[in-house]
Amino acid sequence: MAAGGWTHESLAAKVQVDPKSVERWVNLDRVPRRRTALRTAETLGEDVHALWPALRQPRNARGVSPELVALYTQRADLPVAAYADLFRQARQRIDVLVYAAVFLHEAYPRMNELLAERAADGCTIRIALGDADSTNVQQRGREERFGHGIESRCRLALMHYRPLVGMPGIELRTHSTTLYNSLYRADDQMLVNGHVWGVNAYGAPVWQLRRSEDGGMFDTYATSFDAVWNTGQQVKE
Repeated sequence: MAAGGWTHESLAAKVQVDPKSVERWVNLDRVPRRRTALRTAETLGEDVHALWPALRQPRNARGVSPELVALYTQRADLPVAAYADLFRQARQRIDVLVYAAVFLHEAYPRMNELLAERAADGCTIRIALGDADSTNVQQRGREERFGHGIESRCRLALMHYRPLVGMPGIELRTHSTTLYNSLYRADDQMLVNGHVWGVNAYGAPVWQLRRSEDGGMFDTYATSFDAVWNTGQQVKE
């Protein structure tokens, strides 16, 4: 809007909406209806999905695997609320395997409260973060063009989760493995963020799994989590 000289009022008049609607798009990240979004994107000369990633629809994965629920082109297409809702549904187990994933706390400040609530209700929670001093984390920073930024993000993630250390049912570890996928598990459901060389994690695909068979895709990733977890160093109070 700034580049094109558009104000809330002028853009609203052009796409035939109330100026307050445009204000909410800008200031509150509200998503308009698809038809309005397409008209607005055309007016601004921008890609509609670049303006509103939430308008992307997950691809139906039926027929590919009974455990594959949906595919998302990139992690940015999936709102943080999807992760919070996933964890909120857990009754037995929550597993998180990442290097940093600070977007969870940045976009959902109640993340620690949510995890603490689930643990209080009997969930076992395991969180594995990248060791900022490990060569694999540093190499990932170079590959994804973060440089030393990935190391500081790992330390920031550790700072975010540290208040949970010592709570019954919650364990936090750091790992130094090569991270091929970030995993977010709640009982028999899982979000898998694949990693692509040279691409930041938010630009890489996500697939949603629901366990329905022994030895399937879900179990493959669950076993991978356990293997990494067993190499980790426990974070103590």
